[in-house]
Amino acid sequence: MTDAADDLPTSPDLLDAAASEPNAWGWMQGSPPPAERQVRFDDGGMYTFPKLRWAYSNIRRLLPTTRVSRGVSGVSVLPRAERDDIDAITFLPMGRTTAMTWAESLAANYTDGIVVLHRGRIVHERYFGALAENQAHIAWSVTKSFFGMIAASLVAEGVLDPLAPVASYVPELAVSGLGNATLRQVLDMTTAIHYSEDYTNPDAEIWQHGRAGGVLHRPADHTGPSSFYEFLATLRQAGPHGEAFAYKTVNTDALGWVLRRVTGLSLGELLQQRVWSQIGAEQDADLMVDSTGTEFAGGGLNCCLRDLARFGELLCYDGVSNGRRIVPAAAIADIRSGADKAHFVQAGYVTLPGWSYRNMWWVSHNDHGAYCARGIHGQGIYIDPKAEMVVARFASHHIAGNMGIDPTTLPAYHALAKHLIRSSS
Repeated sequence: MTDAADDLPTSPDLLDAAASEPNAWGWMQGSPPPAERQVRFDDGGMYTFPKLRWAYSNIRRLLPTTRVSRGVSGVSVLPRAERDDIDAITFLPMGRTTAMTWAESLAANYTDGIVVLHRGRIVHERYFGALAENQAHIAWSVTKSFFGMIAASLVAEGVLDPLAPVASYVPELAVSGLGNATLRQVLDMTTAIHYSEDYTNPDAEIWQHGRAGGVLHRPADHTGPSSFYEFLATLRQAGPHGEAFAYKTVNTDALGWVLRRVTGLSLGELLQQRVWSQIGAEQDADLMVDSTGTEFAGGGLNCCLRDLARFGELLCYDGVSNGRRIVPAAAIADIRSGADKAHFVQAGYVTLPGWSYRNMWWVSHNDHGAYCARGIHGQGIYIDPKAEMVVARFASHHIAGNMGIDPTTLPAYHALAKHLIRSSS
């Protein structure tokens, strides 16, 4: 599946962050790069470790995207108040008896970049591997939370009815297993459809979904759907909707179709108008698109790290940016309130006890009211309203699912939040 060099180890677990450092491997260096150092889309190599450590900071070179303009307004300055006491913060990872430092956790999670805001100021910023401060990185499923927030805003504004069936907005989905699900069930992912999100199973529907949208390479004998729209029409209902949380990326692509139909805008235009031109972003963003130009709502956003942090700051401060309300207060409150924990627990997320999922955000219900956006391989925005802290992170971990990354991420974030509260009081 990949044309990796002969000296690549057979087990990715043998390569830690330092040993898999993409610049040291020389990926895509040379004119042209030698075959053993090429990172390609058409052979699936870009998604294999350690090549993905370069690829995730260079998606625009590998896949088609559409631009999300920052607009013409000025950049919102993030004042700097960098601290020298963060790297030494210690915490106990889940299931372990030995403490770890914050600095150690960055390497353990194959961090490509991290920005910590406290009370609107940058207190910590680091870049590693192939990422630079002015460079875009794939956000994967963090993308979902952007469009979940936009949908929650449209609900608060009376444009969307959360109890209406999806097919009432998109009649073409009446034939789909999602057609009779309500918008609320889509937003909270309590739909019941035949769709597996198992990243370790190449036959799972998530892979079929990716091939349909062109996010994954299609083999020459591919005969299935060839766009996101076509794939949505193939979904079949597996039981009653609304009874259990089940994380399925296809819900967000269905939401994307609803948003396009209701607003008359592409998702890129909607994201620009509602977010990117409003937060004082310093760089344009972009979204992956399929062969029909349809954006990948479930995971296609690429942006620079500080702009990801600016979006987190918008939510941390109740939808207000630079003194202007951008997001309805009711939408922020609805996200933070979370959803039915009894629905969530059925999904079996052992690293997220007591959590819920609301409007495509993961809600901790902890004593700080923390909630977050999460993407495979370690992408994330973590918002702690009590600590007035936002953590934005890009990563390229060899494990896709966050349950393999949470044990050294969530305790680190909470320890940092408590440290910032103590040291600022």
